[in-house]
Amino acid sequence: MAYYLGIDLGGTNIAVGVVDENYQIIGRGKNKTKVPCSSEEMCEQLAVTAFAALEDAGISIDDIPWVGIGTPGTVDRDNGVVEFSNNLYFNNFQLKQMLQERMKKNVIVENDANAAAYGEFKAGALKGAKNGLAITLGTGVGSGIIIDGKIYAGTNHCAGEMGHTVIVFNGRHCSCGRNGCWERYSAATGLIISTKEAMMANPDKEQPIWKLVDGDIEKVSGRTAFDAMRAGDPIGKQVVDEYIAYLGCGLANCVNTLQPDILCIGGGICNEGETLLAPLREYVDKEQYGGAKIRTKICKAQLGNDAGIIGAALLGI
Repeated sequence: MAYYLGIDLGGTNIAVGVVDENYQIIGRGKNKTKVPCSSEEMCEQLAVTAFAALEDAGISIDDIPWVGIGTPGTVDRDNGVVEFSNNLYFNNFQLKQMLQERMKKNVIVENDANAAAYGEFKAGALKGAKNGLAITLGTGVGSGIIIDGKIYAGTNHCAGEMGHTVIVFNGRHCSCGRNGCWERYSAATGLIISTKEAMMANPDKEQPIWKLVDGDIEKVSGRTAFDAMRAGDPIGKQVVDEYIAYLGCGLANCVNTLQPDILCIGGGICNEGETLLAPLREYVDKEQYGGAKIRTKICKAQLGNDAGIIGAALLGI
């Protein structure tokens, strides 16, 4: 039996898994991410969590061929350097070299969204695709591109930032510095902003959407508009219709640019299932550039929060 170890480094948690040859996680380790910290301290956090996962799986470091890690930021995979990651305060972090010295094992470093996409490609919704795209709707819009079975990173190691393509000229200001980025409308945070804006424009607190949050706009979540729509609230329906149009616009741009066989969408908002996916497919089908013989399959991602772990573990395959 072959075993692989994957680390999913996030701004909140470090999650590690031991993955077997059937791509099942058989051992786990997890700790809170303590940042900001020195490079040495970060490597120690990673190593301690990784060894905990190995112990949980009942194997040793000698039983795995490499350590794979997915991290936020711009990653030079060839040299294992995290060139920049604002959330983790990394700048030219020599992660590969330092973690190899700490763990005495070869280390492969990749961007976290790319690792998650690779996980879906090897063991999830993108399995069997030659060209695939994974979109994750969370605080932002993450994306990872697979071309000819390989992660596409581009010249500067940061290709695939689809969330920072503009869909509304001079629209909402984005943390990246641009205005009107896709993620400002289609991330969970974007949906919350749209819901609050619609509610403030319709301040009658007897309406269902207001009752769902007990009259407190600060209780609005990514589910509020969908729940209101199901309750027959026209404000909720208006927000959901607008959200699907924004999300569909960005997805159509992705499809027209990359022509993937399969495009999978992950993140908590996808728990809406076909309520979200069915109208999205209809929207993208109308907006897809004409003449395509094979239409891109749009589906829900399958691996959830484990995609990054599994993808990181399998980076050497």
